[in-house]
This record gives sequence, C-alpha cells and structure tokens, in this order.
Amino acid sequence: MRVAIFGLGYVGFTAACCIAHEGHTVLGVDVSESKVAEINAGVPPIAEPGVAELLTEARAAGRLSATTTIGSALEEIDLAIVCVGTPSAPDGSQNLSYIADVSRQIAAATRPGRSRPLTVAYRSTLRPGTMTRVVAPVFRAHLGEAFADTVELVYNPEFLRESSAVKDYFNPPKIVIGTADGQPSATMDALHANLNAPVFVTAYGEAEFTKFVDNTWHAVKVAYANEIGRVCQQLGISARTVHEIFVSDTKLNISPYYTRPGGAFGGSCLPKDVRALQFIANDIGANTHVVDSLLRSNEAHKNHQLQSATRDLAPGARVLLVGLAFKAGTDDLRESPGVDLARKLLDAGFALFVHDPALDPRKLVGQNLGYAYAHLPSIDRLLVDRTAAEQENWDLVIATNRLIDDLDMTGRTVVALDVIP
Repeated sequence: MRVAIFGLGYVGFTAACCIAHEGHTVLGVDVSESKVAEINAGVPPIAEPGVAELLTEARAAGRLSATTTIGSALEEIDLAIVCVGTPSAPDGSQNLSYIADVSRQIAAATRPGRSRPLTVAYRSTLRPGTMTRVVAPVFRAHLGEAFADTVELVYNPEFLRESSAVKDYFNPPKIVIGTADGQPSATMDALHANLNAPVFVTAYGEAEFTKFVDNTWHAVKVAYANEIGRVCQQLGISARTVHEIFVSDTKLNISPYYTRPGGAFGGSCLPKDVRALQFIANDIGANTHVVDSLLRSNEAHKNHQLQSATRDLAPGARVLLVGLAFKAGTDDLRESPGVDLARKLLDAGFALFVHDPALDPRKLVGQNLGYAYAHLPSIDRLLVDRTAAEQENWDLVIATNRLIDDLDMTGRTVVALDVIP
C-alpha cells in the first residue's frame, strides 16, 4: 500500500520506519522543516533503538520520504495515519487542536469520487466521542453528508513503549480497530497482516477508551509498587524479594482476575488486609495514597451499584436479592457486599427478600454469626427458598453472583452486579 503518516514524532516516525520495512511505501508529513530534512537525508529525528537501521533500509529501497505539505499526494494514498499530539490543556483536558487541524488538511486534500475510500486511521490518544463529535464533522463539512463514500475513518490506538518501540510495533500486545459500524476494515487488516496479536474490532468509543484504561492502570501499578517499596524500606525488608514473589504468581496477581469490572470486593481477607496495610504505612510514615483510596473507592462502588439498580423503583417495591454471601456456594457473610446492599435496600424502604441456598442462620458461628446479625439483624425473616424466589412477584431481582443462573427468572427484571457489560 501507499501510506501517509501525519506527525513524525516518536509514534509517527517509528511507525513510518516499521511500515516501510513491511514493504509499503510511506510518505511522512510534518510541520517541522528540519525534521523532514533529516529524514530525507537518512538521519533519524529521534533517538530510538532500531529506527536508524530501518530508516537506512527504507531510504535505500525508495520506500520512505518526508514532506511538510501534502499537496495532491493523497490521490495516490491508500491509508493516512494520524499521529499528532494531544497535549494537556491547563485544566487537564486534551488539546485537540492538532487533531482538528490535521483532519481539515486531510479532508481538504481528499478528492470525492475516489475509486476506493481513503482510510484515515487515528493513532493519537483521543477522548471517547472524539471520532464522532470532532473528526467526523470536519470531514462532513468538507465532503458533505456522504463523506463515508470518500473516506473510511478508523481509530487504531498504538501500544509502543519508548526504547522498545520497534519491537513493540512488530510484537504488539493487541491490535484494536474502532470503526463507525464496529465492523472490520480491509485496509487495516492488510496493514497488520504480518503481525501476530489478538485483534479487537469495536465501535469508536471502546477503542478510544482503551488507551486511557491501559495507561491509567500502568500508572496505578507504578504508584502502588512505589508505595509498597516505601513500606519495605521503612520496615527494613527487601522490596526486590517481595516483588519477585509477587510477580511469580501468574494465576492471581498477574492475570485477568480482579480486573474485570463488576461487584465490589469484600470477604474476610481483602478489606481487613487493606486496613492493616494502611495502618502499617501510616504508623511508619510511608504515605500510601493509592492504598488509602481503595476502601473509599470500594464504598463508592457499592453506592453506585445500589443507585443504578434502583433508579426506577419507588420505596415499597418488592426486591429479591439473589446471593448474600461473599461468594456463591459459601455462607461467609463477613464484609460481603451483599450484606451492605441488603442493609441499604432496607434503609431505602424497599420490601426486601433474599435467596441464598447455602445460608442457614442457625449454622452461622463465630465472627460470621456476629457480623451477620450486627449488620443485618432481620436476616432470618428475609430468606426465601427457591420456590418462592421463582414464583413470587418481584419488581426487581438483583443478582450479586452467578446463583441467578440456577433460577428461572423468565419475565423478571434482573440486574446483575457481578458484571458490568
């Protein structure tokens, strides 16, 4: 293919070199005359392992050149990739002026009536909604309501780390393609044909949000790791050894577990251990702000789920809560989010009933018994059996776990809290 890349910074220039290495012909576009001159002279404008060799190879093969103006070159281009910056504005929002400006340039240089639409792929980090509310209107203004016949707009986030960007390009952790209808793009399939990675094709919003989720999670990991490091230093123990043990666990610690949006955490371990770590950190002056926020965030999530589930209900409505224990198949009520939810539903004036076949209040003992009656003293009269759960009339059924799968809830309004779709 013939590919134009707008913005020749770390992401754009690295992509240009890698795409040229794949055998495509690449035209780089950048406002910096000095950067363009360096590239055309075979000199990388950035320091990044591997790009100098790829640039030399591409220049020798006549597959990579750069310019400051696009002119009529888009008429021969199959794919335009936008890699301009989206820096922070003073209030923390994204400055999208470069995105809008480049979009206008591409739209103005695109001739209607092409034999096949020009694919315009955005790799810059964009707030969800940017493709539909900023980018698409620019093309509509220049090319009319039928602009989709002339251009195919795609959002394709990049996952390149500086210092290993070339390796990351050819071995990405995933490929994400966002399109207007959530369907695959033949042009993007061709671009990534030689890359071996999971491919996710979605609507724009999910693709746009991916980079924010990834990068914020990376920031959480770094901040959390550093807080643990501070605690280790203050306690005189080896942070390196603690880290080695932590990352060796790929079943739970480094895994998809605990990262799927759904129910709040609870049970006999997580809340108490977080509190204990908070106390230790405070006692030794380690200042663990991320850890300190965990319980507050968890409580906020419980309130959010209650409000979302009961938004359309009036006090007095009959509500069936399926699953009271911390996990299905157990009778452990200690710090169970289900218990908190039941208490909040009662406080809000709903007629609450609970179905949890593993629970028998007569068999609760020790801390479990104390917690149950301290937080939900009416537990005995709330519990209903399977027959009642399936046959009585409920205004709303709230499922806290997969116990709901064993019940016939045909025709009922069911809200599942363990998964956020």
